[in-house]
Amino acid sequence: MIFTRGLRVCLAAQPADLRRGFEGLALLVRGALKEDERSSQIFVFTNKRRDRIRLLYWDGTGLWILTKKLEAGTFSWPKVPEGAVKIPLRVEALEMLLSGIELKGARLRPWYEDPSAAAPATGGS
Repeated sequence: MIFTRGLRVCLAAQPADLRRGFEGLALLVRGALKEDERSSQIFVFTNKRRDRIRLLYWDGTGLWILTKKLEAGTFSWPKVPEGAVKIPLRVEALEMLLSGIELKGARLRPWYEDPSAAAPATGGS
């Protein structure tokens, strides 16, 4: 998938019941993550086994749900700081996560970044 630079990504730190649909995930966003599901950011959820990911996204006219189920293996989930309920991710880190790239040890090089397009730091380590 291709996501635009500057898109904000919010990763739910704890596993979720991915049988939830639009309303159930929106409740998680508002309740557990303390965010607005219509904030035009992508909310990322996984299950306990980490073999599925579900994304919730508001495009301005409605909510999208995108789901990926791995045939084998698990997603490389970022290390979650103790007590964290959500982790802000850069869109590049989301691309790596969805592509199966190990986030541990990956780091962003200190290249120039346009301050007007500032995105949160990666949550990976």
